[in-house]
Amino acid sequence: MTYFLTSSPCVEGSPALNPANGFVDELKKALPGPCRALFVCSDPDQPDRTHGFAEDMRSSFARIGIRFTDLQVLERRNQEWCLELVADAELIFLVGGHVPTQNAFFQETDLREELRNWDGVLVGVSAGSMNAAEAVYAQPEEPGEAIDPDYQRFLPGLGLTRLNIIPHYNQDKDWTLDGMRLYEDITYADSAGRRFYVLVDGSYILGRDGREELRGEAYLIENGGLTQLSREGETIAL
Repeated sequence: MTYFLTSSPCVEGSPALNPANGFVDELKKALPGPCRALFVCSDPDQPDRTHGFAEDMRSSFARIGIRFTDLQVLERRNQEWCLELVADAELIFLVGGHVPTQNAFFQETDLREELRNWDGVLVGVSAGSMNAAEAVYAQPEEPGEAIDPDYQRFLPGLGLTRLNIIPHYNQDKDWTLDGMRLYEDITYADSAGRRFYVLVDGSYILGRDGREELRGEAYLIENGGLTQLSREGETIAL
């Protein structure tokens, strides 16, 4: 499997694929011809957003010369066909959304097991990239989650990577949630004994042949502190 774990694969404000940090070039290498695509919902009971995103991606991939010969969406209505849909796909998108909601759907469909021997190209987007981890960090994002003692911040993931990714740092680094600063008061504390790889939109993790590379601007949160790992245009082996 080759995987791209992105913050966002698109140019800001557009469905066009972002060529920054070699993303489009690497996609074209990994997918040299037409392919069958599967999009896995973040919320299986509200699939319309995923269907819309899938159609946008059909057009965006066509613009870089990659045509979808088939497009399927894994949602509540067809989740019993997860094995067959995954096996037939050559490209899988794990779309963005609410991390715990998507994680629960992954568990219900046993997606981790279905992907174990799958050999294709996978693109994670935001929550999809976060849920690709062995042990997922579900950064609080909705009102009430940061102060809810029952909110689970660490969840079992798909096991594609050991890296904990936090996306959209360029957008939400100054956010507050439940009266606290999202990063300084919440995420920094959660990083005790852990490492969080923080991506801006346009940056991504590229995994192939058992190796991982960090492409573009990114930061590391570890034991309550933040350091910059890389800048736009840089590649770092992990």
